[in-house]
Amino acid sequence: MNSILIKNVLLDGRRTNVLVEGNRFANLDAPAECCAEEVYDAEGLAIVPALYNTHNHAAMTLLRGYGDDKPLKVWLEEYVWPYEDKLTAEDIQRGSALAVKEMKASGSVFFSDMYFDIEGTIEEVAKSGMRAAIGITFLDYHSKSQRDEKLARIKEWKDPTGGRIQLAVCPHAIYTAGEETFRKAVSAARENGLKIHTHLSETRQEVEDCLKAHGTTPVRYLDSLGVLGPDVIAAHCVHVDKEEWDILAERGVTVAHCPCSNMKLGSGRFPYELAVASGCRITLGTDGPSSNNNLDLREEMKFAALLAKVAGDPSLVPAAEVFKWATVNGARAFGIDGGEIKVGKLADAILLDMKKERLQPCHNLISNWVYSADSSCISATLCDGKFI
Repeated sequence: MNSILIKNVLLDGRRTNVLVEGNRFANLDAPAECCAEEVYDAEGLAIVPALYNTHNHAAMTLLRGYGDDKPLKVWLEEYVWPYEDKLTAEDIQRGSALAVKEMKASGSVFFSDMYFDIEGTIEEVAKSGMRAAIGITFLDYHSKSQRDEKLARIKEWKDPTGGRIQLAVCPHAIYTAGEETFRKAVSAARENGLKIHTHLSETRQEVEDCLKAHGTTPVRYLDSLGVLGPDVIAAHCVHVDKEEWDILAERGVTVAHCPCSNMKLGSGRFPYELAVASGCRITLGTDGPSSNNNLDLREEMKFAALLAKVAGDPSLVPAAEVFKWATVNGARAFGIDGGEIKVGKLADAILLDMKKERLQPCHNLISNWVYSADSSCISATLCDGKFI
């Protein structure tokens, strides 16, 4: 069993030695002379949980800066989809490789991806040492043979890393996947114990179109189909009323909040007041790097906390709360036993360089990390008990 002793590191404001055995934290007060295969001198560094990005389209790094400053419908139909039609599997793998490099550099150890031609993305994640939930996307325009191929892949899936990669089933959204597509995708996911990842109530237009087509709103519509449950991760949820938030909370749905993308595409302000009051589990995602335009989840924490306060309540979504969204909430949403620096938990962590000017003075490390820092403050990232 591999072991790492992280010496002289600051944990919750105190200097200690942290022992990692295998892929888990074994001792948070280990003796300095503890025998370990690797010793990492963390003098001047602090250890905090790593970040989990719960909504992403990684290979869209290839569209970074392309079609900017357009409404979502125009952006998708006139720019993104025509561009994506020309992408090869090799292109997608290159885009995913760039995304993985960017996420590792900014402290993320996990991302939930929704894209196509997933083989290359799986390969890049396997090489990287990261974790991921790789989504198999279902759309109405897929042929029967394409759909059958996707269903077969779900049944035959084996994680090439032995624990870092999982599949997710992704009926894209109610405006691209009809009732039959949703039902088949959800049934396949639940028969095989996989998470379900979809876009939901992202724009006002989506809500209006759903009302015309189904006589109800997107959340209520998916609930009527039996889709909503604790295995569902719903991205965005910008246009959701109080009753719908209660439905999401009661069904145990996880919401992936993407503040930068919501602002850039003009989708609207996430209803923080209703979301928090409902008790629904909230996580953070960057969305794709063409609608953000980066994959820095630390930056997402800051934007989420600030956007919450715009309405006039500076106490809404404090730094510690949004940090929880980006760490332990994200991990739990995908069944990952991490997101916390605790004995027995998976050893996913970031080492922060306390000498960096953005972390000084340090009245409150988490506040500094959320509001002040940037990725240059990261000295090292640990995932599954290994430095990546």
